Amino acid sequence: MKLAVSTLGLPGEGVAAAVETAVRGGCDGLELRLHPDTGVHAGLDAAGRAAVRDTIHGHGLAVAALAGYTKIAAPGPDEPVAAGLRADLELAADLGATGVRVFPGGDDLAAAARRVRAVADLCREHGVRVFVETHDSLPTGAAVAGLLDAVALPDVTGAIWDLLHPWRHGEPPATTLAALARHLAYVQIKDAVSAADTTPRPLGAGSVPLDACGELLRGFPGWVSLEWERTWYPHVEPVAEILPGARDWVSRYAISSA
Repeated sequence: MKLAVSTLGLPGEGVAAAVETAVRGGCDGLELRLHPDTGVHAGLDAAGRAAVRDTIHGHGLAVAALAGYTKIAAPGPDEPVAAGLRADLELAADLGATGVRVFPGGDDLAAAARRVRAVADLCREHGVRVFVETHDSLPTGAAVAGLLDAVALPDVTGAIWDLLHPWRHGEPPATTLAALARHLAYVQIKDAVSAADTTPRPLGAGSVPLDACGELLRGFPGWVSLEWERTWYPHVEPVAEILPGARDWVSRYAISSA
């Protein structure tokens, strides 16, 4: 496992501050939220992209993924969705990211398949992927696996298991992993007060079954990102105070027991 920290936990701070937090927290990389407030978005010109890339790579960090907001299964015409996804993927290629996080945003699996197929050649050319998160309209592993099966492009897609959402919708972690196993590319860790109250809590202080998830993921070779949602919950602790717990969690489950 490699640990990243999401810039969702650093509201109002730029790339340089995110890099400093990640380095001090013992992270291997950053998950970059795509938004003008973060300084990272598809509207950056070539010089801006180079500056972001060089700042991150110059401190020995990788860009684990870009956290985009495209909704690939949302109702409506295909081209605006495909165009937004294409722009984010091009940014990912320029920054050296592994891919772009997207949301389902609906349950139109046929539309999702068309939209991902429209960017498949770009993904293959640049070595980037479309990562669908267990979120919003398709919060469970079973639902996201169904979407990715419909897309049927395993070389350019993958699933993000956000440990909170499937569990709070009643899907046990073992069931989530069984559903996502052939698609799983990325994991987001977090803890929360309860299934009904998603206010963030330090890892192990809430109700998300993190130990059970860790045992299931023991030896997972991919990225694990701490998604500390201080952007949405500004009263919670700074992400720097939460990172040691994330580092400990990754260290505990990084090595296979075999």
